[in-house]
Amino acid sequence: MSTARIYKPAKTAMQSGRANTKEWRLEFEAAAARRIDPLMGWTGAADTEAGQVQLDFETLDAAIAYAERHKIPHQVVEVREARKVAKAYSDNFAFRRRKPWTH
Repeated sequence: MSTARIYKPAKTAMQSGRANTKEWRLEFEAAAARRIDPLMGWTGAADTEAGQVQLDFETLDAAIAYAERHKIPHQVVEVREARKVAKAYSDNFAFRRRKPWTH
């Protein structure tokens, strides 16, 4: 059985909000490297757990309890919170701005 990672997913580049970042995800790591199919040239793996099975939990404790109940070796990746910088539209035209405003 492969090792599982428990982490909070980061927001994607395609969204501006924090949707789908509040839950904890349990995801299995690949047991073997992916291989290239000689006929079609696609990459694939015989392991269906890695990359295809993702379980979402509301809390970290629930994810850890699930992994321990099913005897899944796991590691927890700690959350690194992003710094929030307060910005206002008027800051674009402030005199303290280092570079002049351009379009």
